[in-house]
Amino acid sequence: MNLSSPAAVSALLKRHDLRPRRRFGQNFLVDGNTLAKIVAAGQVQPGDCVLEIGAGLGVLTAALAEAVTPTGRVAALEIDTDLLPALEETVGPLAQVTVVPGDAMALDWPAFLTQQFGDAPVRAIANIPYNITTPLLAALLEQRNRLVCIVLLVQKEVAMRLAAKAGTSDYGALSVFAQFHSKVETVGIVSRRVFFPAPDVDSAIVRLTPHLTPIVSVADETLFFAVVRAAFGQRRKALLNALSGDPALDWTREQAASALENAAIDPGRRGETLTLEEFARLAVLPEAASQSRE
Repeated sequence: MNLSSPAAVSALLKRHDLRPRRRFGQNFLVDGNTLAKIVAAGQVQPGDCVLEIGAGLGVLTAALAEAVTPTGRVAALEIDTDLLPALEETVGPLAQVTVVPGDAMALDWPAFLTQQFGDAPVRAIANIPYNITTPLLAALLEQRNRLVCIVLLVQKEVAMRLAAKAGTSDYGALSVFAQFHSKVETVGIVSRRVFFPAPDVDSAIVRLTPHLTPIVSVADETLFFAVVRAAFGQRRKALLNALSGDPALDWTREQAASALENAAIDPGRRGETLTLEEFARLAVLPEAASQSRE
């Protein structure tokens, strides 16, 4: 069934008495070229195992099923149970597809992936609303030993933040998190006009290739990300003030000054100027930093 047109999607919705729901971020893709770009971004090949998060009406699901034929499989997760009858119509006949009702934010991910795919490597592809981008990305990257590729269709602004480099206005804690755990590539920009209904903003296709080991070495990841969050918590503050003024990090001004000195970082710099390597040097307990200079 060809659903890559607004007329076809509109007719399907009407047959099942459905309306797109804003709270689920339901803007259905209706462009064959964009579908092909997403499949290509995921580097999906015959025999692959693919997890689709947010099956919607099955438009992308069907394209993925065709790409993995004949021996691959697609598990399509969908939170909106009202869409299940429409999915039964569009992808129910496809032997490669299993539609799974469920909330991606409430899954036991290791158990779910094993149940659906055994121990095979998995490619994850998701068209997700803005409000769950960060927590869902965190959940997916925790499964980096199973996921060989993660492709996200997200708002253009989110894509810019994910791929941003140090010293740019889009660079922030989300950039550091994504790039610490994966190689981030913006594959292409997607016009709002290829969705039904059209959203208010353009989107982008982002590919994340997880690192099996982080790109920089840190002794304590919890401390590393606490330092990152503190550095970006008040972007206009110099690092010395940002690090010593963050209650979660709980460093005194003297401790923050010690850590910055040991990392050879000017205390007057701001968090958005630091590279991942500099954050890694900085993420050392000040007591340990003092001992290392003795």
